[in-house]
Amino acid sequence: MTTVTTPREHNRPLNRQDYKTLSLAALGGALEFYDFIIFVFFAVVIGELFFPADIPEWLRQFQTFGIFAAGYLARPLGGIIMAHFGDLIGRKRMFTLSIIMMALPTLLIGLLPTYAALGIAAPLLLLLLRILQGAAIGGEVPGAWVFVAEHVPAKRVGVACGTLTAGLTAGILLGSLVATAINRGMSPVEVSEWGWRLAFVLGGVFGIVAMYLRRWLHETPVFAEMQANKALAEELPLKTVLREHKGSVIVSMLLTWLLSAGIVVVILMTPTYLQKAHGITPTDALTANSLAILALTLGCICYGRLIDAIGSGPTFMLGSLLLAATTYAFYHGLAAGMDQLIPLYVLVGFAVGIVGAVPYVMVNAFPAVVRFSGLSFSYNVAYAIFGGLTPMLVTLWMKEDMLAPSHYVVSLAALGFVLGLIFWLRQRSQHQTRPQTA
Repeated sequence: MTTVTTPREHNRPLNRQDYKTLSLAALGGALEFYDFIIFVFFAVVIGELFFPADIPEWLRQFQTFGIFAAGYLARPLGGIIMAHFGDLIGRKRMFTLSIIMMALPTLLIGLLPTYAALGIAAPLLLLLLRILQGAAIGGEVPGAWVFVAEHVPAKRVGVACGTLTAGLTAGILLGSLVATAINRGMSPVEVSEWGWRLAFVLGGVFGIVAMYLRRWLHETPVFAEMQANKALAEELPLKTVLREHKGSVIVSMLLTWLLSAGIVVVILMTPTYLQKAHGITPTDALTANSLAILALTLGCICYGRLIDAIGSGPTFMLGSLLLAATTYAFYHGLAAGMDQLIPLYVLVGFAVGIVGAVPYVMVNAFPAVVRFSGLSFSYNVAYAIFGGLTPMLVTLWMKEDMLAPSHYVVSLAALGFVLGLIFWLRQRSQHQTRPQTA
């Protein structure tokens, strides 16, 4: 039994096995997240190909982002089902299952006939495949956070979750780089005719690679110990979560709202925003976006290390202030001109790295026996609501105010600061009461 419990018994540094687990989990997550995200980088082309040509441009984008949102709305179902079995039969099995559920729909999107060939069936089939992708990612993201957090020492959960989140954002970066390469290497006509398909077919190949990588991972020590001690959930794990951990669910949902604002608005929507609102070419928009995502990836790791060192309260207060300041500077700077596009985008990209600290709080919010279900339900339901509806909300808001993305993200940064203040006050209260009860 000692081999099962040792990784959690000591506040030791990360060892070689820990780094191997983190590397394989992060790389596999990056390849799978590429499959889910690549859609948004070709949203303009997809909108032109899968909807009638005679509708207004804003409506075309609204419908395209609606299909994008469907992937988010499908996340709770996939996440809840996978988390249920992840709490009962093992983290690794569900961690592997999510890959094939992602790879096949991605490949099929790349082969799907357009509106010109299929009529209304084309966007409907696209919607169905997007729903399947959403169900897969609904199990992947929370499952990955739980998986790495349960492999490392308790004092290293922040950097583990931050590194895994960096891997997921690296999947966004990979998507941005592939989209940039396709737009640089092909004419707009070639991209519209077949270039966009290449990105999705490549995603199917990435899924096979990710599935192979997962073969080398082992079940988490925490789950193995619970299984050996027959300490697994005796009732439906989600039922326990909703009955006994409502406060943790609410906090996790609010943090997910903050996460979704940074990722969806600043990272995913902004390339299209730059093209439509400021007339920037797809190549230039995606180049700037790639640099911002690289900064985001580094930011996730930095915030993961920071939250291990100083705790969740100060981390979220500092991180939210930086996010608000850089977001305001970026979008208002664009309104003044494009001279500072790249440096401002890189700064706000790094600030969005506060999302790397979010899973630390959520992993620690639920006991191990229902951790997967609690985190998955909170994260996926909140992302379905906030992440799924945000593109449509901000798109409609921009009809009245082109700075709507800035206002939205700054508002959520204010929420993040308030949550950080609550965490800090709670942490101080615990430190003050502990000596009195000793």
